[in-house]
Amino acid sequence: MLSRFVRHRPAVASAVIIVFLGMGAGFAGRLRLPDPIQIQMTHKFAPPLSQGHVLGADELGRDVLSRLLHAGRISLTVGVAAMLVTVTFGALLGTLAGYFRGATDAILLRITDAMLSFPPIFLLLALAAFVPPSLASMTLIIGVTSWMDVTRMVRGQMLALREREFIQGVRGLGASGGRIMLRHLLPNTVGIIAVAATLSVARAILLESYISFLGYGIQPPLASWGNMLNNAQSYFASAPWVAVFPGIAITLAVTSFNFLGDGLRDALDPQLR
Repeated sequence: MLSRFVRHRPAVASAVIIVFLGMGAGFAGRLRLPDPIQIQMTHKFAPPLSQGHVLGADELGRDVLSRLLHAGRISLTVGVAAMLVTVTFGALLGTLAGYFRGATDAILLRITDAMLSFPPIFLLLALAAFVPPSLASMTLIIGVTSWMDVTRMVRGQMLALREREFIQGVRGLGASGGRIMLRHLLPNTVGIIAVAATLSVARAILLESYISFLGYGIQPPLASWGNMLNNAQSYFASAPWVAVFPGIAITLAVTSFNFLGDGLRDALDPQLR
């Protein structure tokens, strides 16, 4: 599996980029950078590589690089935490639907179809309008509105596995349904769940950026890549660096997680063994 993953060069490059993004966000407070919320009106719209600002300054004279790294901490935290909620909830429902089938499968599938019928961004905005914006609320809102694809993938795998010989064998030995699901079925869906997890991180980062860009997500003075773009949209013509660098960060993160998911899918695909 490792050799197949290494042969997927975009996935390897994406993994390196994700590591650098994570390290930059994780060690942002230890780097000798200006305070991300410190206002210096004398440095307003300072261009990159001027007045001590590597990536320039924004409309309040705040250092763009410092804000970008601290914003990455927020955006990546929301992405990973929302992924955990999405994968846990989706895998649980998919396991129950695929194993029990019948009425349980029908009810859960109808709920999944109903959730899929709503455009995600409108559902997110509707929920965000009634929930006080915070890191925890954004994580939960994104997590509980993004589980449907994971449920469908896990359900399909469960339907294929539940009639296999080794499952029939442990069922014949008297194993309970819970033991069969936890000890024998779920471990055989790790590949699918791992791929879904990486794609869910990319989706969560993008959704958080949408919400924050529209003003319903992470609120100032905390910075996220989305609300950095929201603040910069009025100054794109006069100070493009204020919008370009957060946009590049979002693009790199989302693209890297998507390529990482592709690499994991190829590495874990049993058809390639």
